[in-house]
Amino acid sequence: MSDKIKKTGRKMISRFSVAPMMDWTDRHCRAFHRTLTRHALLYTEMVTTKAVIHGDREHLLGYSDVEHPIALQLGGSEPGELAQCAKIAEDWGYDEVNLNCGCPSDRVQSGAFGACLMREPQLVADCMQAMIEAVSLPVTVKCRIGVDDQEPRDSLFALVEACEKAGVTSFAVHARKAWLKGLSPKENRDVPPLDYDLVYDLKRAKPHLTIAINGGIGTLEEARAHLAQGIDGVMLGRAAYHEPALLGQVDRLFFGAETDVGPFEALDAYRPYMAGQLAIGVPLSHMTRHMLGVMHGLPGARAFRRIMTVDSIAPGAGLEVLDRAIAAVREALAAVEGRREAYEQIRDAG
Repeated sequence: MSDKIKKTGRKMISRFSVAPMMDWTDRHCRAFHRTLTRHALLYTEMVTTKAVIHGDREHLLGYSDVEHPIALQLGGSEPGELAQCAKIAEDWGYDEVNLNCGCPSDRVQSGAFGACLMREPQLVADCMQAMIEAVSLPVTVKCRIGVDDQEPRDSLFALVEACEKAGVTSFAVHARKAWLKGLSPKENRDVPPLDYDLVYDLKRAKPHLTIAINGGIGTLEEARAHLAQGIDGVMLGRAAYHEPALLGQVDRLFFGAETDVGPFEALDAYRPYMAGQLAIGVPLSHMTRHMLGVMHGLPGARAFRRIMTVDSIAPGAGLEVLDRAIAAVREALAAVEGRREAYEQIRDAG
């Protein structure tokens, strides 16, 4: 576990983490993100308790050792099942177990977990207590500020206070409501208004708790501004996924590293992982889909995305696709530099 992670007793929080995102933060995504940041806390996609208990654990829980520190996010609402899954997570070597109390999808509504749990703070507390008693890992909560017509201040504080009595010390708060009726999961990520001030108020009212903030944070500058308000940690989700090169600055800006990690350096570091996965039959596209935005803002970024998207799905596609994509960016950069030099020569000639 990184020494840049704050861990006191059962408390664990990172100043910076990449939020759990369904269908996105799989093991290949996390391994790639780790080439950009050594210290950010990474989360799995949400995995349901019944899937962990009855499903293919290697497929659901497997990860590479390079991914540490890594947290497993669970979806469920039955204390006994959650305790069993927390113990499995501990046996698998995860650094933290997190309970999802924020996902608004139809799947979690039919299973009465995720954001539905905002309505049942005592049930959440019972679930958390069962997990805390089962493992020595930090056990944390990720929640919304409320659902549907709940008053956000009442619902958020009720959930936190119930869980605090059960022994929970760390919370990640997505600073907007979830509307379980009337909005799609995608709309729930954007439509309900953000209320960062409420999360700040929670931290001021509960200074002994560790509070991370999530939701609508699009830049590292915004992330640092939240920390300046006294928040303990910041989670980036879609911004970190769509523009992963941002993560190359995280260790310097948030953890005191001296240098950044550039996209070419990260891709070079990811190459052995890709080779290993290809060797065991993982299709190239399963990895390249997480890398499409790493050249964002650079000349040749569009060609990079096109090559990685189209060529990676060809039968037998291998690392030569990555080489072509990188070459396209380097050629575009060289062309820009050539034009700059020509301009400077003309300017100097007067």
